Amino acid sequence: MIEGFNPIIDKNCEILILGTMPGEVSLKKQEYYASERNQFWKVIFSIFGEEMDDDNYESKKAFLLNNKIAIWDVLKSCDRENSSDSNIKNPVANDFKSLYINYPNLKSIYFNGKKAEVFYKRLVVKNVNKDDLSLFNLPSTSPANAVKLEDKENEWRRILLPLKG
Repeated sequence: MIEGFNPIIDKNCEILILGTMPGEVSLKKQEYYASERNQFWKVIFSIFGEEMDDDNYESKKAFLLNNKIAIWDVLKSCDRENSSDSNIKNPVANDFKSLYINYPNLKSIYFNGKKAEVFYKRLVVKNVNKDDLSLFNLPSTSPANAVKLEDKENEWRRILLPLKG
């Protein structure tokens, strides 16, 4: 059984980006999207037109929060061999009911890949009454998703729309 992380979030966050479960490298380093091959941080910094500090996880987290973006995973725990979402067994969802109570400014959820959306709809929606959130799927930033970086960035720019009103 592997366990995920606490969310990166504060009271100002309006956007929640959800993955499924941290990969092996992330779990080892105890950092979201820690694998050099995962393009999450490149995409996030790029859509805001900023340069990324590769080595400083604290500055990456601050960047998200300064832009009203929270990140978390749909799953609190699961059984899984390697980092592939297709190998997930016995998934247990995070406590979204408490999250939504504690962070009422959240307006939109963006799923980092289809599997996160599938688990959310299967494990969370039926247990949490939060109809005022908009849900969007974005292409996974995982190296398993062969879409070109430029194409991912173009899709991910959608998160800027609610932030800019």
